[in-house]
Amino acid sequence: MKNPVKKVAAIHDLSGFGRASLTSIIPILSYMGIQVCPFPTAVLSTHTGGFKDFSFVDLTDSMEDYMNHWKKENIEFDCIYSGFLGSPEQADIILDFVKKFKNNSNIVVVDPVMGDDGKFYSTIDENMVHKMKNLIKKADIITPNLTEATYLLGQKYTKDIEEEKVKKMLVDLSNIGPKIVVITSIPNIHISDNIDVFAYDRDDHKFWKIGCKYIPADFPGTGDMFTSVFIGSLLNGDSLPIALDRSVKFINIGIRESFGFTYPRREGILLEKVLNTLNMPIINSNYELLE
Repeated sequence: MKNPVKKVAAIHDLSGFGRASLTSIIPILSYMGIQVCPFPTAVLSTHTGGFKDFSFVDLTDSMEDYMNHWKKENIEFDCIYSGFLGSPEQADIILDFVKKFKNNSNIVVVDPVMGDDGKFYSTIDENMVHKMKNLIKKADIITPNLTEATYLLGQKYTKDIEEEKVKKMLVDLSNIGPKIVVITSIPNIHISDNIDVFAYDRDDHKFWKIGCKYIPADFPGTGDMFTSVFIGSLLNGDSLPIALDRSVKFINIGIRESFGFTYPRREGILLEKVLNTLNMPIINSNYELLE
């Protein structure tokens, strides 16, 4: 029996305060008409961006029981979506999850959350990079930022990166396993106030790029929001470039809306004020097909 509402298994942490991970993934995908089934990897008092001395409860020991109960109940998903991991060992559990729940019609999306601006997040180390490399082998789609892409490829991070180099990175990452690779947060070296998102689809060997104006503000959690909108768009029938366009526009609108208010940036963008923009039709698409 076909479910009238698509389901996503969201394998992420839950932060009690701050708009990141499950606290942003659930409202975004739910608003887009998709059921989110949370599979928590850790519970934190706050997210890790901009907060100190946060409490951190690693849920590694409970994840297998959680997964096995879902399997026993014959629950099926249209998408398996993993992000922040509470420990390197969790990557092996997620590989087992994919083995148990992957089928011919669903997709596996891995957002390899490890760092930004050339640095690891506070709970991440080289062991996580090794485990994440194994995990992306089983993914259909991955959505690293530029920092995470360089970690996965064992390369040195730099903001001064030419388009041809980005295209090679996309292909090299796809050769590890995923059919679709999206790299976010790439500074445009030719337009100083632009930031770009690049994507590669191995099936038709097409490269896509979409850019937007850079706004000088750091809001944690935008990567989770970007990938959530991207997944929701694909599950709702959008093409790859339209899904990219929708995701970039949503984050750009969210940052612009939030930038005009005075409040601690570490709380994340004001998601509650911009959720309704997810229903806006895509007009004047900004994507570019690369040679």
